[in-house]
Amino acid sequence: MSAAVQVCGLKKSYGGHAVLKGLDFHIRQGEIFALLGVNGAGKTTALECMEGLRSCDGGTVTVYGKIGIQLQSASLPAHIKPMEAVKLFSKWSGAEPDGSVLVALGIREMERKQYVQLSTGQKRRLHLALALIGDPDIIFLDEPTAGLDVEGRLALHEQIRRLKAQGKTVILASHDMAEVEALCDCIAILSGGRISFCGTASELTDRVGQKYFIHIKTQRGDSTLETESIEDTLLSLLNRLKRGGTRVLDIKVDRGTLEQHFMEMTGRAGQ
Repeated sequence: MSAAVQVCGLKKSYGGHAVLKGLDFHIRQGEIFALLGVNGAGKTTALECMEGLRSCDGGTVTVYGKIGIQLQSASLPAHIKPMEAVKLFSKWSGAEPDGSVLVALGIREMERKQYVQLSTGQKRRLHLALALIGDPDIIFLDEPTAGLDVEGRLALHEQIRRLKAQGKTVILASHDMAEVEALCDCIAILSGGRISFCGTASELTDRVGQKYFIHIKTQRGDSTLETESIEDTLLSLLNRLKRGGTRVLDIKVDRGTLEQHFMEMTGRAGQ
């Protein structure tokens, strides 16, 4: 599969502080790619360098296709109406908006409201509609579901999946692990100004290790243990509780979430 974006040796500093220290990765056409990192890791800076909105101090970014960029909140005048914004962006881009996209995102349902009157979810949908004017090949989304309720998040996830089904490349910056697991084909973790991991969610799990979490409920309370050897740990734990006369009420075992693996990875990079 051909590359949609190629990043080689990307560097960026602010006032002598190196934020990006030589990033190397590529994004394939037609995939949903996530750039993950804790707040302040440089996700937005990396995204803006790829978008061409911010100059880099070193390295190269090559984009193969037309891009669309989702606006951040408060990026539009308070009293502009959604369809006025659509017409304005259409004029700037020299392209007519896709009516089916406006319907799918519910833009016409909110056309009488001013921007300041829109809910967070409505603003996010409007921003996505504006990014899609001109039928871009690559769409950049920065924390696309931040501030949304569960229903709003699921609705926006469905729109992102539709873009992928149309062959679009979607690049998002996020710190929402559940979102990444649900949507993304490839994950890059940004930590300490470098890419500490790039691959699939299952590859991240394999790299960190086959860890298990034992959640045990007894008459004395609840506790959670982390282990790489589930059988040995369970036997030892149950024998110890039995000898101590503690009655086990419930035991659950899981392999951990992507968030736990992510924290493990960023913790290692910071050491």
